[in-house]
This record gives sequence, C-alpha cells and structure tokens, in this order.
Amino acid sequence: MTRRVIALIPAYNEAARVGEVVAKARRAVDEVVVINDGSSDGTASAAEKAGARVLRHEQNRGKGGAIATALDYFERSNAELAVLLDADGQHDPAEIAKFVETAGREQADIVVGNRMGDTEEMPAVRRLTNQFTSWVTSKLARQRIPDSQCGFRLLRRSVLKDLQLSTARFETETEMLIQAARAGHRIISIPIRTIYETGRPSHVHPVRDTIRFFTFVRKYWKTS
Repeated sequence: MTRRVIALIPAYNEAARVGEVVAKARRAVDEVVVINDGSSDGTASAAEKAGARVLRHEQNRGKGGAIATALDYFERSNAELAVLLDADGQHDPAEIAKFVETAGREQADIVVGNRMGDTEEMPAVRRLTNQFTSWVTSKLARQRIPDSQCGFRLLRRSVLKDLQLSTARFETETEMLIQAARAGHRIISIPIRTIYETGRPSHVHPVRDTIRFFTFVRKYWKTS
C-alpha cells in the first residue's frame, strides 16, 4: 500500500467557503473528498469546481453521519492517512503538512488539532464548553486530549477497525477518540490556528449539543 494522504471534508451549506478550502487542501494531499450532507445551496458544485470528489447525502444526516460516510470511503481507498477538516474555513489547510509530519515523527495513530493555546478569538461559550468536554473526554479516553471538539484531525488506517460509531451529530468526534484510545491507539495533539469569522453563526448549538454530549458519555462513564 502506498502512503497516500486524503482530505475528508464534511460540508453542509458551505457554498461560499468550501471551494477555497478544497483548493488549498489539494496542495497538501493526494485527493480531496467532500461529503455534501444534504446541502440546499451550491456546496456540491462549488466543491467539484474546485477539484474535489463529492459524495452526496440526499438528506442532512448530521456531522456524525457525514463523518461515517467519509470513513467508509477512507476504508475503501488505498490511502494510509486521512485528514478530516471542516468546510467553513475555520481550519487552515496549509497546516495539513504538520499533521502528516507529526504522525510520522511521533508514530501517532491520531493527531488532533489544539486551538486552546490561542483562544482570544474563540467565543467565550465555545471556549468554556470545549474546556469542559475535553476534560470529560480525556478522562474517558484515559489520555489527555486538550481540544477534543476540534474537527481538524488525522487518522491512520489502522484505527478504522476499532471504530464502531453509533452517533450522528457533533458527539461523533468525541466517540471516535474514546474508542480509538481505549483500543490502545496513540493520540497526539498539535497547536493550530484559531480562525473565527465575527458574526457568523456556528452549526454547533452550545445547549442542545452539550445535552447530547452528556447523554452520549453516560455509557462510557460507567466503564471509565
């Protein structure tokens, strides 16, 4: 198997930004795949125009559903490494090389971006939520993960066999880390840029998704 690297980008109504993200990511990887999660705008066409392969959900399945489709594609590909990043421009594709280099140097199975060293631009509610959920996730994963909610992350192919994802929303990113860590995979965090556009609403709902997070972690807390 060759050491191919692919970028996997879940996208929902990001027609204005996904093209630029794809174009930049293509400079760092062998293939870019966008999972168009039931968007009602021109996300799919913008991604294709920028050079991405597009996988389509006819209806919105949530970020976890898009991640599941992305990982299924990864498993069927001949890539050794996959980098997940968001379509909204909050992750800088120029940093993909840092993830790949860290995975090789540290022999890491997962490399997760860490925004918590630069939180001046991060909304206060998001910062506090991230800090708390990352503390809980670290306890359940039995490894320190300072920014467990960061969607910018690299996975090695060997991790896939140990993932049995059961969630469909933003808690999927946490479930992935807990399952991988408990299976013995090495997780490394690296600092990344914090990019926020003032006034732009997030797809993450701080109350609803925090409640969903607590509901999800209950089953893992019993075996922590």
